[in-house]
Amino acid sequence: MKKIDDFNLLKEFLDEKVDKFNRVEFIENDPIQIPHKFSKKEDVEISGFLTATISWGNRKSILNNSYKLIEMMENSPYDYVMNCSQVELNNLKFVHRTFNSDDLRTFILCLRNIYNEYGGLEKVFSSHSHSNSMQFSISEFKRIFFSIDHLERSKKHISDPLSGSSAKRLNMMLRWFVRNDNRGVDLGIWKGSIKASQLSLPLDVHTGNIARKLGILKRNQNDAKAVNEIDSILRIFDPIDPIKYDFALFGLGAIEKF
Repeated sequence: MKKIDDFNLLKEFLDEKVDKFNRVEFIENDPIQIPHKFSKKEDVEISGFLTATISWGNRKSILNNSYKLIEMMENSPYDYVMNCSQVELNNLKFVHRTFNSDDLRTFILCLRNIYNEYGGLEKVFSSHSHSNSMQFSISEFKRIFFSIDHLERSKKHISDPLSGSSAKRLNMMLRWFVRNDNRGVDLGIWKGSIKASQLSLPLDVHTGNIARKLGILKRNQNDAKAVNEIDSILRIFDPIDPIKYDFALFGLGAIEKF
């Protein structure tokens, strides 16, 4: 399909695709199924954060390793993070691409500090959010997350949009936790502290390529500048819930091979 030049036709086309893919069936093959396994807020947060952290590469591998993570944490992520012993940490064996056991130990201790000293993930992200963006908040989260002693190598697993990254995985996690449109996909556990209008597109190869084909993204790199560019368009389509179009762009690219 060629580029749709008419704004209203393009919006109508994307709205139809949002409706098609923003359904509970989407969960079956998506990493969001991991946090959906839990009801306790902190379990949802920690399982979602760790799943998002390793969400790159083959989707089957992402899902398999995410389930391994949860099993290693005895299916109680929050309790494990807060109470596991140093012996238990030392015995952890895990690898997903370049994220390994040492990184996992670092992340568990950093998460423990976030909940003990900063009131949890929601408090950190909401405290540093701007009215129309979460990008500064993501950068501040990374700074706070690694404010305790940590492995330097582990810092590469959290992106910083202020350093030019698209921060795809954390923007995806924020979509999971913030959006609540009663469609059953996104979890919407952060009720009111952050608005859907503040979110940014989790820009990846699929959403980027489709956005370029449709003419709503001109920048070639999938970086922070590209996120800002496409956000500005999606917020015209829907100022209240612009990131619902993630479903349309991802579905067109990864599922329909548009």
